[in-house]
This record gives sequence, C-alpha cells and structure tokens, in this order.
Amino acid sequence: MNATDWIHALIDQLAAGEAAVLLTVVHAVGSTPRAAGATMVVGHAQHCGSIGGGQLELQAESAAFALLERDSPPRLLRFALGPSLGQCCGGLVWVLAERIAPAALPDWQTRRDWLGDHFGLLRQIADGELQSRWQRVAAHNGNEGPDFTHFETHDAHWRLTQQMGAEPFPVRVFGAGHVGSAVVNALAPLGARIGWIDGREYLFPDELPDNVVPIATDTPTAEVRDAPPGTYFLIMTHSHALDFELCEAIFARQDFAWFGLIGSTSKRNNFARQLTARGLPPGRLADLTCPIGIAGIQGKQPEVIAAAVAAQLLQVREARSAILHATHPGPDVPPLSSLPRPQ
Repeated sequence: MNATDWIHALIDQLAAGEAAVLLTVVHAVGSTPRAAGATMVVGHAQHCGSIGGGQLELQAESAAFALLERDSPPRLLRFALGPSLGQCCGGLVWVLAERIAPAALPDWQTRRDWLGDHFGLLRQIADGELQSRWQRVAAHNGNEGPDFTHFETHDAHWRLTQQMGAEPFPVRVFGAGHVGSAVVNALAPLGARIGWIDGREYLFPDELPDNVVPIATDTPTAEVRDAPPGTYFLIMTHSHALDFELCEAIFARQDFAWFGLIGSTSKRNNFARQLTARGLPPGRLADLTCPIGIAGIQGKQPEVIAAAVAAQLLQVREARSAILHATHPGPDVPPLSSLPRPQ
C-alpha cells in the first residue's frame, strides 16, 4: 500500500456525507509494529490502512469512534505496548487522531489531485489547533527532500510536521506476458506507480488498480525517454531484439533508479558484448541487473519470479531512501519553546 492510498478512502467517506478520523503514528520508540508516519482512516462505513493492528489499533479505533460522534479538536494518544495492552513489544507509540468533516471534501479532492500530479503533501499541526494545515510540495527529485515525520514536545505542548508522497516509486514494466503480469500484481500493492507497456493491448486486464496504467504502444522506447527521473525499469518482453533496443534506450539515460532485464547470465553476457561494441562504456554495465530477483530463490514460476523481483526492488528502494534521508535530513523546525504560550 502506498503511504497516501488512504486519501481515496477518506474522500469516499466524505463524499458519502460521513465524517472520518485520520489516525497517524506521529512518534514511536523501541519495538513497535509500525513506524512514524503510518496512517489509517476510520469511519462508520469503512476502514483503510493500519497503524499496527492488535490492541494498539483497537484502542485507537475506539478513540476515533468517539471523535466521530462529536466535532472535537484533534487528540494525541499515547500507548505503551506492554502488559496493559496484552502485548510484549515493549515500545511506545504516540497517535494523533484528527476528525475530518464532510465539508472538507473539496480540499481533500484537491490534495488527491496534487498527488496524482506527482507532488507531495506537507502537513503541520500543533496542540490547540483545530485542524492540520496542508500544502503542496515537489517530489524529492525537485530537491524538496524525502518523506519524514517530525514530532516535537515541550512540557505539555507538541507539534507535528509531516511530509508524505514526496518519495515516488515510479516503475516501468515492459512486457505483459505471464511474468510481466505477475510482477505488476506483486508491485501494485507496494505503492509503486506503474506504467505497464506492451504493443499487444489485448493482454491487459480490463480492470487494474489506480496506480497501474496500461500503455499499448508500438514505440516502447518513447516510454523510456518519457519516464520520470528515478524510474525503476523492468524489461521482460517476448522479443530479445526488443529487449536489446530497450536496453540501449535506458542506457542513454543517467538518472534511473534501477534497471533489470529478465534472462540468464548467458543473455547478459551476450547483451554486454553488443552494447560495448556499440560504444557503451564497460563500467556502465554495472547498472544492468540480469538475472533479476533476490539471491537464493530458484523457482521459475511467474509468481515466484515476481516475488523475488518485488523484494529486490524494495531492497533497492529502501537503500536509496536511506541515502536520501542522510543527505536531506529534512527542514529545521524551531523548538516548541519558541512558540507563544496559549492564553
């Protein structure tokens, strides 16, 4: 699930004329089931997302239901994951519960559109405020930095600054055969924004998740050129000649996140000889992953390959995210003590 998929459930709830409550893990210490930033939507009609399950989530939902019954300001909840909750994790979790009224529907539709246009969202709220303030930010490729959740306290006061949706996960899958289909099905629930490319339109299912866009085209290399910076490319077409053409197009770029080609070591060696013969610097061959999938999984069934490839992409993405957080630690937030005291 993408970090912002809950917005669709929230909009559905508001569009039905029903209030909803946004539950967000704003801080976590020690062993906890979810990290800061985890979010879920609670309404009478539906729930979406999770903040960790178990008694933690059950009690947070109970507080959310109480907020649904009256127009109350946001509440900060603290949970110790110990014997009192029947859990032995031992960590501490702070959860912010914020009621969203149906009248806020237009604002949330706008925020959904911002995400659809590949922007992120910045949220700010402090104790005593009746609702969060939201604004649009560029994705990290625009140098705004990665997603983060900063929660600060000073005595009885607190403040939350949260950025979400600013670390996109763009994937381009070339090939709609059995393996391509399995890979798309494996990646779709993981928050990837997938462009699925094949010239055979009849291979695409009639129904696909919102984050999967089928692209039937006779010029797939154009999709390579048009992909955003930081794209994860996966080549698994029915034609080795087309695979090679796509490889050349991808190597013409310097800004992709990862590049995988389905096939054997023999196929890799064959392509490497041809690519270097056509002028590719040998050092750039390190950018090509072939065979694909995490080590130790030998099965060749499409679903097995898909699981191994999805795990590999998650490993790469988490490593890139760690580097991004190290080089973009987030904005400096003034200490709470500098804020005016409530009157």
